[in-house]
Amino acid sequence: MKSRLLTVVLGVGLVSWLLPGPASASQGQVTEACGVVAGSVTSGGDHRQQYFSATVPPTRILDHVLQYQAFPAGQTRLSGSMVADPNAAGPDVSGHLVIGSVMYSTAYAANWWEPETGPVRLTRVGGGWGDFTAFDEALYVPTTGRGRTSAYGLRSDGVLFRWTIAPSGVWQGKTSYPGFAAVKAFAIISETATYDTLLATTRGGALYTIHIPTSTPMHPVVKLVRRTTWQVFESLMVAACGQYGVLLLGVDKNTHSGYLYAVGHATGLSTVIQPRGKLPVSFDDPTYHGWAAPGSPLFGE
Repeated sequence: MKSRLLTVVLGVGLVSWLLPGPASASQGQVTEACGVVAGSVTSGGDHRQQYFSATVPPTRILDHVLQYQAFPAGQTRLSGSMVADPNAAGPDVSGHLVIGSVMYSTAYAANWWEPETGPVRLTRVGGGWGDFTAFDEALYVPTTGRGRTSAYGLRSDGVLFRWTIAPSGVWQGKTSYPGFAAVKAFAIISETATYDTLLATTRGGALYTIHIPTSTPMHPVVKLVRRTTWQVFESLMVAACGQYGVLLLGVDKNTHSGYLYAVGHATGLSTVIQPRGKLPVSFDDPTYHGWAAPGSPLFGE
């Protein structure tokens, strides 16, 4: 998606929103223009999105169902960041998600004016995903040259896996690294030509960056960002905000609450994190995911 702008209907008139928010922050100081889109799959299988502006407190500007009954009700366990390529009627949505214990690629054409009822196209990638607890994708698409898509999955025994997804859709180059059993959730905050970075919460409350060079075998470099209080979040979503920073949306599924943070360029314990406040809605959907913007890679570390 070369342009970040999509135009959607909201009540009367048109509202422009971004995937992700516009550049206006560098070290955790954001303006009200930045925003993050929370994607989700409802218990009934609807594919939904909500857009939150980083005001203080945060404001929900959009709540919209892209596709009714897009996926089997009550069966979607995990989803990576989705892509929405704009067209005249609405975005062409694509991505990967785990339904039951099987990973699928999905694609469908959404319509802003009259959301349709599924099913959408689901292509089986492979089984064996029943023990995975977290998943996300890094999409590095430079303005010139060759891009890449890397998929990261965390198994319940603490082994972190990486695959490269070829343009044909084939998953290849599998590599892994143990030692991440304490990780509860993660999201991509950097996508570059030579490395990706995950921002991860742990069950003990810490917040870490996991810097992963693109070389094989995989050798992650872990750096502590915060020591305590982050264990409440089971889902993380990220959007760019400024040249070096990101907005981070954390969802506490136990209390159905969401909190928004502006995170400056990650530098370990010196990383600036600015709370923007609790989001004014209940987060009741079982599965949440972020949205990727190929052509505008994240650069949070």
